[in-house]
Parts: sequence; C-alpha cells; structure tokens
Amino acid sequence: MQITGRIPMNLASFPNVSIDFATSHLVFPMLVSILLGLLLVAILATRWRTIWGAFTTGPYWPAGIDQLRFFGTIALTVLYFLAMPQIGDLFPNEGYGFLIASIPFLFLMSLLYLHRRSRRQIVIAAINAAIAPTVVWYLLSTVFNLTLP
Repeated sequence: MQITGRIPMNLASFPNVSIDFATSHLVFPMLVSILLGLLLVAILATRWRTIWGAFTTGPYWPAGIDQLRFFGTIALTVLYFLAMPQIGDLFPNEGYGFLIASIPFLFLMSLLYLHRRSRRQIVIAAINAAIAPTVVWYLLSTVFNLTLP
C-alpha cells in the first residue's frame, strides 16, 4: 500500500490509498452536515404549511415547551463542541478530545432527559455514557484509522 499526497484518479492506481492528513478529520463533520441538510429539506418539504403559519400568524414560541431541556440541550451541545478541541489539544492525534468530552456530555444529556431519576437509571446512564463513546472512539480511531478531535 502506497500513501501519497494526491487522490488516485485512474484504475491503474486503484490499490493505492491517498490520505490527506490535513483534512481527513473533516470527513465525518461533512457527512453529518450533508445529512442534516437533507433532513432540513425533508422537514421543510413536508411541513412547510405549518412552519409558514407559525411564522406569519404566531405563536412565535411553542406553547408548553420544556424550557429546561430545550436550553439545557443547547448549552450542553455548545459546551461539548467547545471542549472537544480544547481537550484534544492536550493529547494531539489521539482522539481523546472526543472521548473525554463525550462521556460527561452523554451522561449529562441522559440525566437531562430522564423523567424519573432512580439510582438504577442513573447507573445505567453512567454505564452507557462510558461504554458508547469508548466503543465509537475505538472503532473510528483503531479499526477505521480516522482522526478524531
């Protein structure tokens, strides 16, 4: 296997792999952005009358919204994306920024959305918060050799 700085464009160079390490970490954010864009188009195509009605006649803010969960989700997500590269800079090219930031993020999001917080459910949320990001981190960084923040 040969790693070069260019993308192979013909069948003769098909077995060669080209990895641009300067931009390889942008693959998944681009795929997620495209997927979210497609979902936005699908929502707008199927619910445009409801959306247009809300913008033209009101109410401008949904009635009965769970404000704690709404604003909590926004705050946790912003903190997660701000913390991930900062933590990643402490451990360059290891993907620990993703791993270390994802565990508390997933745990706090689980707590935010739990309706009943029994000891058993909190333990399950903690176990899930530790295992799920670790498995994803292992698969992406080791098995697929993808760089993570």
